[in-house]
Amino acid sequence: MKDRTLKRYVATLMLALLVVPQLFGVAEVPLPAVTGWDMFSPEQDIQLGQQNAAEVRKQMPILPDSNPVSQYVQQLGAKLVATMPKPTWPYKFHVVQQKDINAFALPGGNVFVNLGTIQAAQNEAQLAGVMAHEMSHVYERHSTKQASKQMAAQIPLGVLGALLGGGVAGSLARAGLQFGAGSIFLKYSRDMESQADAVGARIMYNAGYDPVQLANFFQMLEKQGGAQTSQFFSDHPNPGNREEAIKKEIADFPPKNFIENSPAFEKAHQEAMGIKAYSAQQIQQHAWGAQSTGDNGISAAVPAASSAFTTLNHSAFDISYPEDWHVYGDTNSAVTIAPQGGVSQNAVAYGVIINGSDSQNGNSLDQSTQQLVSSLEQSNPGLKQISDSNITVNGVKGKSIDLAGNSPIQGQRERDWLVALPRSDGSLLYAVFIAPDKDFPQLRPTYERMLRSWKIK
Repeated sequence: MKDRTLKRYVATLMLALLVVPQLFGVAEVPLPAVTGWDMFSPEQDIQLGQQNAAEVRKQMPILPDSNPVSQYVQQLGAKLVATMPKPTWPYKFHVVQQKDINAFALPGGNVFVNLGTIQAAQNEAQLAGVMAHEMSHVYERHSTKQASKQMAAQIPLGVLGALLGGGVAGSLARAGLQFGAGSIFLKYSRDMESQADAVGARIMYNAGYDPVQLANFFQMLEKQGGAQTSQFFSDHPNPGNREEAIKKEIADFPPKNFIENSPAFEKAHQEAMGIKAYSAQQIQQHAWGAQSTGDNGISAAVPAASSAFTTLNHSAFDISYPEDWHVYGDTNSAVTIAPQGGVSQNAVAYGVIINGSDSQNGNSLDQSTQQLVSSLEQSNPGLKQISDSNITVNGVKGKSIDLAGNSPIQGQRERDWLVALPRSDGSLLYAVFIAPDKDFPQLRPTYERMLRSWKIK
């Protein structure tokens, strides 16, 4: 009788052990604590990431946030971020319209995934693995640890504190560290790659993806070889047998039913296959698409403007713009909105610059605008005002000024349409719509549509 009771007890216990994980789910595995020397503060990581992201946007074609592929990548990124320890970095996800298979992350949370990577991924788990790997570089602060190491090797320790106190961007520039897509922030050691694999495996597991799929993706790229994968392995040096290391990392994790694919991935993958992607050489030369380029790499042909618009939500204003144009700058500073090939080396041939001007000690709108025009003329030799009129934009009375100057495109004159609106604090918010004089009529409908959507906050 006792044996029978014991058997029933054991059977009940075994059943409970099987049911409990189904009722309560499989526990997440913790991420390791971040260790190692870093002379930058977390706030400086975020600042550097924002500044580098602005440089990347100048250097590379980024798909608009409104694009379905961008939206899918952002949703997948949000799913991975949801598993991170709180508080976490302000992760943001972007798609680069480049055919080479690669991805990179900047300090503070900006993650960029090449279109070629999405096209090459065989399932959602592989893409999630690449993104989790890049998120791990951010989590472990590998970028600023690398920068700290290089700065310490180049600059006497007694000078480092003073340099950082004078502004982190200027300090890095004085140390010879490069910004943008080719910066020190993207060059990792094999040990850092191994660490990103291990942390990325945990992020994947917690989000419901089999970490081995990350190793499968790397193996697929190694077998494929060729120019499209060379930059990936340059930026992500192989630390050794990735599959064996990842399997060892997850050996003690509780069993789990993993997600391999989803209808959302299949749809986004199909969409990605239909988008034109550019080579690294085309991007470097600013020869995006079939546009011919003039001096400074700026397009000598009138850039197209999509009839589909998206919205920029700036801290000072909202404005809609063609979804195939790019925003340079961030939501707390001056911005330039321009088509591919419209901007190069801080010269704008096609596009819109939106900025603010300080309050003018109680001056009238006319006086403040004329001071702004004088300042623009002084900083742009050859720029002259040719007309002046009143304008109302969404109920706000402002000034409309036409100016003419020299275009960055050699041998052409430029038309600049300045619209200045007053703000409640007495300052001005102004937009300058720019194009070569001969092309301005073609772009004017686009510029007028943007102006009609411009709303001051």
